[in-house]
Amino acid sequence: MGQMFHPYEPDQALLLPPSLRDWLPDDHPAHFISDTVDELDLSAFLRKYEEREDGRGQLAYHPGLMLKVLIYAYSIGLFSSRRIAAAIEEQVALRYLTAGNFPSHRTIARFRLEHLADFQTLFVEVVRIAQASGLVKLGTLAVDGTKLKANASKHKAMSYGRMKAEEQKLREEIKKITDLARRTDEAEDAEFGPDFRGDELPEELRRRKDRLATIRAAKKRLEEAQAKEDEKSGRGTSERGPKLKRESGVPEDKAQSNFTDPESRIMKTSTGAFEQSYNAQVAVDSGEQIIVAVDVTACAADSGELLKMEAAAAANLGQHSKELLADAGYKSEANFIELEERGVQAFVSLGRGETLPDQVARDKPGTRRMARRLRSKRGRKRYRLRKTVVEPVFGWIKHLVGFRGFLLRGIQKVKGEWALVCMAMNLKRMGRTLAW
Repeated sequence: MGQMFHPYEPDQALLLPPSLRDWLPDDHPAHFISDTVDELDLSAFLRKYEEREDGRGQLAYHPGLMLKVLIYAYSIGLFSSRRIAAAIEEQVALRYLTAGNFPSHRTIARFRLEHLADFQTLFVEVVRIAQASGLVKLGTLAVDGTKLKANASKHKAMSYGRMKAEEQKLREEIKKITDLARRTDEAEDAEFGPDFRGDELPEELRRRKDRLATIRAAKKRLEEAQAKEDEKSGRGTSERGPKLKRESGVPEDKAQSNFTDPESRIMKTSTGAFEQSYNAQVAVDSGEQIIVAVDVTACAADSGELLKMEAAAAANLGQHSKELLADAGYKSEANFIELEERGVQAFVSLGRGETLPDQVARDKPGTRRMARRLRSKRGRKRYRLRKTVVEPVFGWIKHLVGFRGFLLRGIQKVKGEWALVCMAMNLKRMGRTLAW
């Protein structure tokens, strides 16, 4: 008797319509994402449809459908709206989440752009679901940051000093072209008469004027940002702070602005390269490595983010953590004192790795207490926990899922996109951890 095979009839029609849900295993992440989104408060999303002037035009896709698609797509490393739209036609899980609908890439991109602020609100709601499920204990919190590439090239950036030089150069070139055009007009008037039409702006002059306008706009942004910073810090005034070598409100020549995404900055990445980037922050609970707070800043330094992240985690979960772990990038006397006042026991490195300074100045009591804590056997053990809590999260996001740079531009937009990324990672982890 020959080999027996399972029945195989590709053209066989189905007697009854199939259920797409049956095409996925019961423990597939798409089921968990779908069920969770169904329980989220989507009133903010629905309100935007109600606020439209009328209900005429094409039917809209339900925000629940769009959310499921975006969250699942981000959790498997699909970030481009075009790639997501193509995957809906090819992947069973996405076809199941859309229930056979096929939103276009423009619809997906528009939905993501219109609801960036709402993603941040939903992120908090997902964190609270994790807390209610027992996945977040808030005993130990680890804070860290990573540089993510901005949607801009560092070659499209220019320093303030070069802007001044280029502005002067362009003004001189424009004056030369304008003078040449005037002399040409006068010569043609003399030859052909005053009624001859020759007043069209030369193409070369238009290009130079466009570049000049772009450079002046970038200069103005840098000057406004510097003026706000000087006013806030009190530098350059007689009442507060040291005198400045430069005029107050005038940036240093090395200060840079990017023409593509002016709010991003050139930062040194973990590979040692300098890229146009943003500094993405997370606070991770040590229990099941759930991300409980997120933020994005355009400042490469981390020290100013420690208190903000601890406060954000406390606001999201309704209480302060008992312990806080962070690397040396977050060390600051002011940070240590404030954390003590909040009742949070911190373990923040004072040097590279576990290296401690030989001496700490007497006028830094918070730092001295931190050094004593880290020298203890318990302190060393608690600080070593940091690597196993927060660093794997960035590994999942950047290497496993492949999110290494933002698709959107501008600090507020990338904040929303980062919240979407971290919400997708939380749901992916929750789906694997929760008992069914």
